[in-house]
Amino acid sequence: MGKERTLTLRSAVASYSYYLTVERGLAENSVSSYKRDLSFFVDFAQERGVVRCTELSEDIVRAYLEARLEGSFPPALSLRSLARNLVSLRRWTLFLQQEGWISDDPCRLVEMPKFAKLNPIYLSEAEVERLLESPKIDSPEGLRDRAMLELLYATGLRVSELVALEQRAIDWDRNCILIHGKGSKDRLVPTGEVAMHWLKRYIDFARSELLAAYGARHIAAVFVTRRGGAMTRQGFWKNLKRYAQLAQINKDISPHKLRHSFATHLLSHGADLRAVQEMLGHADISSTQIYTHVSRERLKQIHAMHHPRSAGM
Repeated sequence: MGKERTLTLRSAVASYSYYLTVERGLAENSVSSYKRDLSFFVDFAQERGVVRCTELSEDIVRAYLEARLEGSFPPALSLRSLARNLVSLRRWTLFLQQEGWISDDPCRLVEMPKFAKLNPIYLSEAEVERLLESPKIDSPEGLRDRAMLELLYATGLRVSELVALEQRAIDWDRNCILIHGKGSKDRLVPTGEVAMHWLKRYIDFARSELLAAYGARHIAAVFVTRRGGAMTRQGFWKNLKRYAQLAQINKDISPHKLRHSFATHLLSHGADLRAVQEMLGHADISSTQIYTHVSRERLKQIHAMHHPRSAGM
């Protein structure tokens, strides 16, 4: 019991983060996501006098989820985000129980929130075309951004994979790139000739100029800035928002929506769901099945066009 009494919630989050990093080998982004979810819960619990692991209860977990859903403990969460938070809490409390910090798991009887599966938000093909043409390619930055947008749409990469791309991962002969993806899993992703064309133009005519502005050398990352370092996720996100405005796209755009657009447009043109799964780097086909709304719509259109009794009386 001495061990249980001495561990605070904040220390428990730190111990769990260390476990995820060192023993599980999770990527930095994944660990940061868990820490962020758990930090909100710890703040909520501490405000209500729950400071140590032994003080955790099912009631405090339920109160937290309700407060986040209704917004009384901001920021408010959607049901989908709330479900992700509960997954983070469940894995954390299970870890604490397995390590002997708590005797009972307070999340054991807390059910996952029910929510309808929403179709992913994506850009139309016309909107993508306008977005890709937004960067002014007469500047090194514009050429870089055009190459980044073309590659992101051509491959469906996660933004973390895009900014981490290194020159040695590019296979110019086969028009593909090797991606070290989520869960430390490698996959070979085809790029297509258009994206490779813009990638080559950027590397040949703009990349060295961007690095020279800061006197930098030997940067492994493909996409760099004038400050002498690799492009960051935040920097690319900011640029994407700006280009979306220039393209007059009235949607809340993000790098992930370009990933949605990649998958949606592939399926709408007849691609196989398993192939899309492999290109996206999804471990489970269920993650890719959010895009089957496209297949359903195509089937409806085909039925309406060709079935003799499809039209109404």
